[in-house]
Amino acid sequence: MKVLLADKLPDEAVERLNAAGDDVMMMPDLTADDLADHIAGVEVLVVRSTKVTSATLDAADRLGLIVRAGAGTNTIDCARAAELGVFVCNVPGRNALAVAELAVGLMVAVDRHIADATIDSRNGRWNKKTYSKALGLYGRTLGVIGLGDIGIATAERASGFGMSVIAVAKPGRSPRAVQRAEAAGVTFVDSIDTLLAESHIVSLHVPGADSTKGMVDADFLSKMRPGATLINTSRGNVVDEPALIEAMDSRGIRAGLDVFADEPAGGSGEFHSALAGHPNVVATHHIGASTEQAQAAVASGTVDAIESYRSGGVTNCVNLNAVPPRAATLTVRHLDKVGVLAAVLAALRVADLNISNMQNQVFAGSIAAVATIDVNQAVPSSTVAAIQAIPDVINASVSES
Repeated sequence: MKVLLADKLPDEAVERLNAAGDDVMMMPDLTADDLADHIAGVEVLVVRSTKVTSATLDAADRLGLIVRAGAGTNTIDCARAAELGVFVCNVPGRNALAVAELAVGLMVAVDRHIADATIDSRNGRWNKKTYSKALGLYGRTLGVIGLGDIGIATAERASGFGMSVIAVAKPGRSPRAVQRAEAAGVTFVDSIDTLLAESHIVSLHVPGADSTKGMVDADFLSKMRPGATLINTSRGNVVDEPALIEAMDSRGIRAGLDVFADEPAGGSGEFHSALAGHPNVVATHHIGASTEQAQAAVASGTVDAIESYRSGGVTNCVNLNAVPPRAATLTVRHLDKVGVLAAVLAALRVADLNISNMQNQVFAGSIAAVATIDVNQAVPSSTVAAIQAIPDVINASVSES
């Protein structure tokens, strides 16, 4: 396959693709504006921070898979990809430990004034009296918002500091997710208001989405304890930055931030941010996942996703219907011969029935097979009879949802 790497991957990942016979093009300097000029003929596109716009997708002629070498897919036009039948897959959880380590590191850095103390030391200033003022983390309460892999990894590490970790109980969480959270030391509270009122530190681990944009607004911040700390290693647009500046000025809120709303798109550039420059902020440069361990794990997961696609499957696809719409399921047991399924599909077409999901399994010995076909409407008895009459069909039956 022709694979375009629009962001840099470790050499080991590239070697795996080359060993599989792929034609790998490494173009890590591509931007969203010129990606469309290089997408022709590409079957698999791998990106990390490079945006994939509708213009790029419309310019593609062979593209079948986009792999986001990381978790968030908000930089990819997933809706347009779905319209064009292009899988968008991500690699979740592989960088969780790295982001969690930074989140806890920011907690320590904010509490112990590490950044300011370092700056003063480099400039020949000794100020022990000022930098001795710290609360300490032991016995403090950490509120975690977002209990995915990163949130749970952060909870585990905070528990190791002797902190009490709380999160909001939500209906619909799987028993396994609850067990993982509780094993990490998480206690559940009944509301976000309770979490904010009880937490000395609030750590955000939510995805970038319309539902989370600006969630940390003036109302949210007003419910935090005076002098509490906000940690954000998720997405910059989750925070209303002017509201946070106001809360820092008026209520002594402090913040450890790895992400910002208007951070540079590339790896370097000019960055002028009133929030990043505020004296109550310890800032890093969107580096949460940027450890060698995390990058190796993400790269391995990226190649795994490509290998799955090569063999006819997809892993961690974000733009498929989680539950394909179905009104009925047609089950056809048939002889494993050429043309049988084509005739079945032709009968469905005559009845104007659209397939939402289909699977064909061959029995041992390759004599018979069974096709399970989900369709969008009830199947008329005349259609079932027509399929039953197809040569080499053993039996046809239908069940309605």
